[in-house]
Amino acid sequence: MRHDRLSVLTALESQGVVPVFYHADPEVCAEVIRACARGGAKAVEFTNRGDFAWETFTALSKQFAQTDPDIIMGVGSILDAPTAALYLASGARFVISPCLVPEVAQVCNRRQVAYSPGCGSVRDISEAQALGCEIVKLFPGASVGGPDFVKAVLGPMPWTKIMPTGGVDPDEASIAKWFGSGIVAAGMGSKLITDAAIQAKDWAGIEAKVRQTVEAIAAFRAKK
Repeated sequence: MRHDRLSVLTALESQGVVPVFYHADPEVCAEVIRACARGGAKAVEFTNRGDFAWETFTALSKQFAQTDPDIIMGVGSILDAPTAALYLASGARFVISPCLVPEVAQVCNRRQVAYSPGCGSVRDISEAQALGCEIVKLFPGASVGGPDFVKAVLGPMPWTKIMPTGGVDPDEASIAKWFGSGIVAAGMGSKLITDAAIQAKDWAGIEAKVRQTVEAIAAFRAKK
């Protein structure tokens, strides 16, 4: 299978930043996601928001399979197994939730697709790992303890791979603080892909911002 579980997990860690994006217009989505891929973030989280979001995802997934096969389409904000199954049938290569949903983990495991559930406590993280989740999403990142929480978890559980969303900004200071605490990747939404850039259709600007963020993460890792 193109983009199997291991290659997707490797891509998420390698690029470091996971763009989080949704728009009702499929053409806008296509432009933004392509810009992210050109900037070095080929794995993108399409957020399941609003009615018919799945139809938009399906159209994009079909399109990219033909025109941009390197793009890895994942889906976020998944709260139940039936919705996860819909997106898996449409080519989702990773699934992300704001909370831990065991039934979603089971559906993803049957298809050997990576699942990153939102965790806000050590118990959440441990239960997610018991369900086979390699990378756990810390959510909402800043609100549940931020980098200090990450460091505290990695003390007794050094095998844990944490990907916060919420609170990680695309600038060197925030990257140093969070990646210095031990995270493996970070989800970034509106601060990475701004409303102003979307309204201006500044796809080159989005590409540049993503590239700058990917390179800043790589530079920080190289110094460690």
